[in-house]
Amino acid sequence: MTIVYDLMILALLFSAGSFIGWVIEVFYRRFKPANKERIWINPGFLTGPCLPLYGFGLTLLYLLASLEDHIGIDSPWLKKLLLFVIMAAAMTLIELAAGEIFIIRRHLKLWDYTGEKFNYKGLICPRFSFYWALLGAFYYFFIHPRILSGLVWFSHNLLFSFVIGFFYGVLAIDLSYSFSIADKIKAFAEENEMIIRYEELKRHIRLEADRRLAKHRFLYALDSDISLREQLKSYMEKQLDHAREGKLNDFIDKRLEKLQKDITEIKERRHD
Repeated sequence: MTIVYDLMILALLFSAGSFIGWVIEVFYRRFKPANKERIWINPGFLTGPCLPLYGFGLTLLYLLASLEDHIGIDSPWLKKLLLFVIMAAAMTLIELAAGEIFIIRRHLKLWDYTGEKFNYKGLICPRFSFYWALLGAFYYFFIHPRILSGLVWFSHNLLFSFVIGFFYGVLAIDLSYSFSIADKIKAFAEENEMIIRYEELKRHIRLEADRRLAKHRFLYALDSDISLREQLKSYMEKQLDHAREGKLNDFIDKRLEKLQKDITEIKERRHD
């Protein structure tokens, strides 16, 4: 039974981390400098209030916190510092793996650190790895000491099973719906040789809806009175304009080279 309870505890941590991370990201995206319009954007790949990356993160922090006693350093503060570095490295690897999988498999970039110094493919960067270390320290000092007794109580409570079962049932439905939408976006992206920044697409749809004074849904951010394919075409035209101006765009290198060649030919014709 101990294994069952341990698995239930991990299931609770994943669900709690997924929801809390979603709340954090909602407010971060609302007030970050790049969001000059201060619009609310539903973060992440899923439709509902859930960011699995944070769920895996909280679960991992819980497991890593138990490693402190196995670190062969006498100084307690150096031991904790090394633990936070390990936490930051582990979270960064999760972030990189998730980002790479979605780019390769789905032609989607769920977040973009391109503007950050020393970033790698816009998926990870030192600044956000530092934030992961701070998050790990916050968890270690303020959450982990208080979470153990609560987790034991929940894992032995009948209501817990219902809540967890409900969460994962809704998550399964959400995954099915979100992947069906992602398949349509992937087909369009492959057809047009581009990688689509998911948050930027949601932002584009929201701003276009505001411009037309049309209704916009926060959770179902990709739904509108215009078909998804038309929205993607509009989004692509905007990215084409960015490419022509030498700004950040979503076209892969092969397509970008063609665009740059076309632009050069047009300029040469005008010059002649």
